[in-house]
Amino acid sequence: MTAAAPSDRTAQEREVLALVTGAERSPLEAVLDRVVAALQSRFPRYTGVYIYWLAGSDTLELRAFRGRPTDHVRIPVGQGVCGRAAREKRTVVVDDVNADPAYLACSLETRSEIVVPIMRDARVLGEIDIDSDVPAAFGDGDRKFLEQLAFLIAERA
Repeated sequence: MTAAAPSDRTAQEREVLALVTGAERSPLEAVLDRVVAALQSRFPRYTGVYIYWLAGSDTLELRAFRGRPTDHVRIPVGQGVCGRAAREKRTVVVDDVNADPAYLACSLETRSEIVVPIMRDARVLGEIDIDSDVPAAFGDGDRKFLEQLAFLIAERA
């Protein structure tokens, strides 16, 4: 699979962001479902797209996903890459999941992962978790785009 040309990528990013900003009357669950579907279909390197939501103060629960199913439907804050991003309240990029002892394997094919907290003020609401079968698949452009998406989801929540 080839990467999209920069102008195509920008247009695809705008389309995904518009799914959140243009859905004032839609239930949050429907918006999250549309977002994960769009991310997985528009960005070929995104082989698994998951949105977790914080339940209580210490558990992330899977609310929407596309791509490979996962057994990790509940993740304690602090456990795995997802739990680390929630605990540290920052984006975590893992270029080689096999080199990260905290990685919770969803698929043997996964090679890299990015996890972006969805936050309002300093409080974690949830997170966007994306797997790729490509090593070091997530660059600065992915991080900035997904952080913008997380911000919009937090505003919408």
